[in-house]
Amino acid sequence: MQHEIEVLAGADAVAQRGAALIADAARRAVADRGAFRFAVSGGKTPWQMFAHFATEDVPWAETEIFQVDERVAPDGDPDRNLTHLRESLGSAPAVVHPMGVTDPDLEAAAARYAAALPERFDVVHLGLGDDGHTASLVPGDPVLDVSDRLVAVTEPYRGHRRMTLTYPGLTRAALLLWLMTGAAKAEPLARLLEGDRSIPSGRVEAERSLILADTAAARR
Repeated sequence: MQHEIEVLAGADAVAQRGAALIADAARRAVADRGAFRFAVSGGKTPWQMFAHFATEDVPWAETEIFQVDERVAPDGDPDRNLTHLRESLGSAPAVVHPMGVTDPDLEAAAARYAAALPERFDVVHLGLGDDGHTASLVPGDPVLDVSDRLVAVTEPYRGHRRMTLTYPGLTRAALLLWLMTGAAKAEPLARLLEGDRSIPSGRVEAERSLILADTAAARR
């Protein structure tokens, strides 16, 4: 897949640019189709982006936010992406669809989440791990080979099992918006841009892919 890339001065510039792009996509989607459907991942820079997004002119009543992935942890846990997403959005009246990671039957919860997903996401936000993972599609996990489900549950990774959109789930994106900041992302970003399919992020496909990176991450 070909990736477009914009290089910005720092993490906050990446966050502001991402927020502006998503807000514009929301306004256009609602004007064209009456709804905006957005899926979000976790990470420090995204929380900055969502804080900026909450101040934008967004048609909140027609905006639905889904999760790309989530750690299996209790509600309110600081390891949960949902905890930080809600903190970042503050009082913005966003409609958020949480993944059911507190359900004792995680496979059934994943199937229910998959059934509730839209046929098409206007935007899916992704990050990039230092090991080349994206969403919770991590090196060596059996979930990488799932082709018949939109949502699946991983093996333990860095302390938690996770629920994640699979490659078929991510393919529903009209736009993949990647946020990457910091020198630790330089090597995996270079591999992603080279089309290296040996890293999980290199196997993602969608209609369009835009990378927002700061100068530290974009160094090669």
